[in-house]
Amino acid sequence: MFHKSKFKLAALVGIALSVVSLLVHLLLANYSAGDFMQQKLRVDDFYPIGQKFRYRKLWGPVSSLETLQPYANTRTFYPVLKEQNGFIYAKIYGGFDNIRSAICDLVAITRLLNATLVIPEIQESLRSKGISTKFNSFSYLYNDEQFIAALSNDVFIVKSLPNDLKKARKKTKFPTVSPQNSAPPSFYLTEVLPKLKRSKVVGLIINHGGCLQSILPESMAEYQRLRCRVAFHALQFRPEIQMLGNQIVERLRAFGRPYLAYHPGLVRDTLAYHGCAELFQDVHTELIQYRRKQMIKRRLVHEGLSVDSMARKKNGSCPLMPEEVGLLLRAMGYPPNTIIYLAGAETFGGQRILIPLRAMYTNLVDRTSLCSKKELSSLFGPEYPLPSNLPHPPPVKSEKQLIEEWKKAGPRPRPLPPPPARPFYQHEKEGWYGWVAETDKEPDPSPLDLRMQAHRLLWDALDYYVSVEADAFFPGFNNDGSGWPDFSSLIMGHRLYQTASGITYRPDRKTLVELLETNRDNLYHPKRNWTVLVRDHLNRSLGVDGLLTEARLSKPASFLSHPLPECSCRTSKLPDISNPVKGKNGELLYGGEDSCPDWMVHGLAMVSVRATGAKDEEAEESELPEDDNDLEGDSDNGSRIDARPSEQDEEMDPDD
Repeated sequence: MFHKSKFKLAALVGIALSVVSLLVHLLLANYSAGDFMQQKLRVDDFYPIGQKFRYRKLWGPVSSLETLQPYANTRTFYPVLKEQNGFIYAKIYGGFDNIRSAICDLVAITRLLNATLVIPEIQESLRSKGISTKFNSFSYLYNDEQFIAALSNDVFIVKSLPNDLKKARKKTKFPTVSPQNSAPPSFYLTEVLPKLKRSKVVGLIINHGGCLQSILPESMAEYQRLRCRVAFHALQFRPEIQMLGNQIVERLRAFGRPYLAYHPGLVRDTLAYHGCAELFQDVHTELIQYRRKQMIKRRLVHEGLSVDSMARKKNGSCPLMPEEVGLLLRAMGYPPNTIIYLAGAETFGGQRILIPLRAMYTNLVDRTSLCSKKELSSLFGPEYPLPSNLPHPPPVKSEKQLIEEWKKAGPRPRPLPPPPARPFYQHEKEGWYGWVAETDKEPDPSPLDLRMQAHRLLWDALDYYVSVEADAFFPGFNNDGSGWPDFSSLIMGHRLYQTASGITYRPDRKTLVELLETNRDNLYHPKRNWTVLVRDHLNRSLGVDGLLTEARLSKPASFLSHPLPECSCRTSKLPDISNPVKGKNGELLYGGEDSCPDWMVHGLAMVSVRATGAKDEEAEESELPEDDNDLEGDSDNGSRIDARPSEQDEEMDPDD
């Protein structure tokens, strides 16, 4: 009996020690585990969206920027002069971001010269062969009627020159000017205005966008606000683009979940300008180096052909690769089933470079996976077919022709022919890069290539619209230092103007590359201190600190990427903004905004009260058990978006 008691006591002690050991291990794992742990978040950390909840730190709003509101109305006496000096017409070359920036500058220049603006011509669409006659140059992207009506109080705008002047233009009787990038206002007053008064018509040829100085004197604040009215109110996409963009946003939010937009910034011209060729392999490196050689000849690049790409990447001059962005989003706490919208008409490297990101986030989608071919082709309008630019195989010769050629050949015996060169297979010749296999010179674009360049404007417009409306935005590359406007910066500026408190990451690539290099051997199983550093940097980039850093880098290159403080107002004066923050040249960057007018403050208060009431009602409804049948779903067009509301649907806690 005594022995049985001893065995029972020993068993109880062993069980107790096992439980204590298990608790200690769990406690240590909670504080030292390097992998990502999912935890049940507190209800207070959520606010309802549909019947779902989302984590505030991942999806916003940013409390420090909630007082900033869009306000681009005039603040001083701003009459439109009746006597006009003449007409200004313009040809704009470049991609979507160059065109958008140039149009805004062009309107401000027209106002400065007191002229009448002829709706500008977008050369990317005019050069294309077979573009639908349903749209003219400007209306291929934008709504021209809205453009004219929205700016009726600012400048006079006409769709074309009068007939007599139109004929004179065809005979090149009017002077044309090619302004440099970021030309000051004095250039237009001293060089262009006298020509305008003398000939009554002046043409502007704008390359690379940004034809007016970004930071204007304080006395020209109304011209800055005019730029904002153009970019954020007058420049609306034509109805077909807006309609399809709304459909994409609805499909992304079909399950009541937010989505994040990501623009990789992997554009061939950008990679060539900054010398990032060694980040790629094989044919892609050759393509980048060829474009860099062209830029050197045109004196756009003042460096050598070969540079150390890894050194450029470490100083922040090269884009973050998609794999690195996926690791950063994991460190922030975004779960694997987060919906990520891939923006941008060009992703250099293709689908191969997106494989690591797609493996981490299976719901990586783009316009092609959310829209049918019929929906996308509806943006083009009626276009006639063009011949393919793929190489045609030589005609097949008959047996009789081969025998005749053999008989007509030279004397016998013949020497053996040299061994054939390595054959180039058909898949190596297909696509825009196929010329690399056969020649050292890039051929001129074919009619099909020109048409695809015009289509790329539509894809960028569609992605721009979806990215501005996104719940969060992450740029793979912005503030490239070239002085040209870039796609991500324009999106970030539009989001800052429209909803300053929205989640818009403004990462410092140099800092993030250093963090990635220090943890290169453990990127997929990082230590907790590394994830804390990443979260701290990205969270700070969302607020005032990131905004000021972004302003110092981006505002000198493009005002539309940081339209503060001229185009915003504050609903309340904050005590910590008593001293406005200024840049190197004395320009206001933050804190010098005017107070919002009373009608706006009262309107925002009413909206806030209604939203709070709706929030309480949805919170009560959300206490009901959710439907277990809400499993994987297909969107209306057949594309798959994972909508599992199970354990994987809980957001990862950034403070785990």
